[in-house]
Amino acid sequence: MGKKDASMTNLPVDQYRKQIGKQDYKKTKSVLKATRLKAEAKKNSSGFRDAFLVIAAILFFVLCVYAFFYLNLSTELNLDLDVD
Repeated sequence: MGKKDASMTNLPVDQYRKQIGKQDYKKTKSVLKATRLKAEAKKNSSGFRDAFLVIAAILFFVLCVYAFFYLNLSTELNLDLDVD
């Protein structure tokens, strides 16, 4: 089987991609533009979401550390009060 014979057979993935490409041509330009703008807006807005998640994670960590120390110190204070 030569190089020509091997390239003649299309893989199912390539056929699927070609079919999807043909379907895009059937859409009107306004629909394609709206889809593109929506994808760009989603891509650009992810920065705010990522920043919010990082800040939320830091606050959660600080809250956990605070709760840990609060619980440890409050039990030590209660023991000191019981001894007196």
